[in-house]
Parts: sequence; C-alpha cells; structure tokens
Amino acid sequence: MRALFSALIVCAFGGEAAWADPADRGGRWIEHVVWARASDGPSLHVFPTRAGRDAPAELQGAEWDEVLSLAPEADSPGMREQFDCHQSFAKSKESWNLEPWRPAVGGVEMLASGCNPGKRENPAT
Repeated sequence: MRALFSALIVCAFGGEAAWADPADRGGRWIEHVVWARASDGPSLHVFPTRAGRDAPAELQGAEWDEVLSLAPEADSPGMREQFDCHQSFAKSKESWNLEPWRPAVGGVEMLASGCNPGKRENPAT
C-alpha cells in the first residue's frame, strides 16, 4: 500500500517512479501467453501487461522468467532474443509473437529483421 501511495504522489507531480519488482506495480509483467500454429510452425503469443510494456530493459530477465513460468517449453536462446527485441522495440504490439524455429542471431541482425529473423512472416506471392 505504501508503494502504491508513493507512486501516486510521484505520478501526480509529473515524476517517474522506479520499480524493482512487479508486485510493487500491483500486477504481473505478462498478462497471458497462448501457443498458436502458424503456417511456418508454432508461435508463442505473449501478451504483456502495461507494466511489462513499460519496464526498462534491465528487467527483461524478470519478465522472461515470467514467460517461462507460463510456457516452460519456450526456453531457448532464439526465443529469448526475440522476446528482448520485442520488449525493447515493439512495445506497442498487441502481442509479442515468438517462434521457436527462428534462429538465434544476435542484436544487430535481430533488430534488422524486425525481431523476426529467418523466414519472412508473409512472403510475397
């Protein structure tokens, strides 16, 4: 309660509050996850909460841990790289879609691919 009151005061005066734990925000980082079957293979649709979207990059590990608690089979380097890319550069997407068949490629290539390395999502016909 004290953390919530402090946050309200900080926000009321135009400041920003720093959060170390999702419990301090009154919610989780991830609202829910759903496995779907796309034409190229399985896809994990991650639906972040507002707190998850707004979290700084330093908290990506805590967010990823929550994804893994909801979908343990998502634990792979490529999935984590896609998650980090979406959390950093695609915050406003309704869901962050992560595919286990996409390769782990590293930061520059991941960003250049729009967080989706490997096959194109909608190839031209």
